[in-house]
Amino acid sequence: MKVALIQMNAGQDKAANLAKAQRLIEQACAEERPDLVVLPECFTLYGGDAQAQRDAAEPCPGGDAYTMLQTLAARHKIYIHGGSINERDGETIFNTSVVFDRAGREVARYRKIHLFAITAPDGTVYDEGKIYGAGNEIVTFDLDGVRVGCTICYDLRFPELFRALADAGCQVITVPAAFTLHTGKEHWEALLRARAIESQCFILAPGQEGAYEEDGQILYNYGHSLVVEPWGTVVARRALGDGIIATRLDLAAVETARQRIPLAQHRRLPFARQA
Repeated sequence: MKVALIQMNAGQDKAANLAKAQRLIEQACAEERPDLVVLPECFTLYGGDAQAQRDAAEPCPGGDAYTMLQTLAARHKIYIHGGSINERDGETIFNTSVVFDRAGREVARYRKIHLFAITAPDGTVYDEGKIYGAGNEIVTFDLDGVRVGCTICYDLRFPELFRALADAGCQVITVPAAFTLHTGKEHWEALLRARAIESQCFILAPGQEGAYEEDGQILYNYGHSLVVEPWGTVVARRALGDGIIATRLDLAAVETARQRIPLAQHRRLPFARQA
């Protein structure tokens, strides 16, 4: 199974972001011939204020990003995981991954469950709840017999979600992200490797990278897109800049890791409280 991850620095021009994403998808298809392409979180628009984010939201199906991804999947006969887009459903906006199969059919739609809301040590406030509603469903899809699970960015800090995806039969888990520079340089790779080791799955983690403007401040995303195999080894990475990383996943590595350390057999939680 060949995968290609796209790293981007998306700005506040949605049309320009869609054109960049299309160019990188086309490049990945021409150079790598992947089975699956995965985009980063919020690749259609990043930064600005809350109203700009709401204005960029689109219905699914029917929006520009949805239609572009659907068309490219069918044209190149690949699976495309659309990182995440701002999905409008009535009055609510969701941070949503949409996945298309080789015929351009939607095969998965995942709404981000865990919304990032912290005050950083430098006083910067991040609060996705100002824009988004939270999802409440665990989502997987089948890719030519391989079960793939969906997460987005901040979900990475909640191992119970990854455990649930592994229990649902996943061999691969996607983590499109826009990790902040401040947290990314300390936590990003450590968390991705930990989730791979715990779930004994491949982890595909494309990221937003570089500077962006939000509410008048210049902030930075970490980038450093990674592919991690089930033993916890990083097998592909891209540090900075727009571009592609690609690798072939040997799915036998999942079963090998699970035979070496049979976590599913050894788990004892939940267990009865002793008197």
